[in-house]
Parts: sequence; structure tokens; C-alpha cells
Amino acid sequence: MTLNLQPNFNESGKRYFRAYTPGDDFYEALIDTHRDLSDEQSATVNVRLILLLANHIGDIGVLREAMRLARAEPGQPGTDSPTAASLQPRAV
Repeated sequence: MTLNLQPNFNESGKRYFRAYTPGDDFYEALIDTHRDLSDEQSATVNVRLILLLANHIGDIGVLREAMRLARAEPGQPGTDSPTAASLQPRAV
């Protein structure tokens, strides 16, 4: 299994009229998850979320590739494709 870098957000049974809506829904839920938490609590939530999602993915190769891309600076070789650029955090 390779790391999917294409937008892949959806909710079972829900129809979307705009392609970006599911990603926006996820972003809003993520922000809501951190609302009113201290920096320490927020960091703990991030660690738990990463571990839960990593366990769900399960494929060590995919996880290694995701960690490599997450750590890389934008513009480094292998990270300047349109798909990798689309995964960069947006300013709020």
C-alpha cells in the first residue's frame, strides 16, 4: 500500500456538493477538538490522535512515508509535487 496524497475525506452516507467540503469539515472538527485546551492538553490530544490513526492504518511502510513527508520542509526534493503541497497546513 502506498501513501495516498490525493484528497480523500468523506463521511459514509453523506453527499457533498463541493469537493473541498469534507476536508473543511475535518479541519473544523480538528479545531473543535483542541478548543479550550491548554498547550499541554492539546499536545496530548495530538499524540493520542496520531497513535490511534497510525494503528488504524497499520502499514509501517505507509506510516514511514507519512512521517518523512510530514518532517520535510516544503520545497525539498520529493515534497514539491502538487499533491504534497496541498497537504501543507493552511493559515487560519
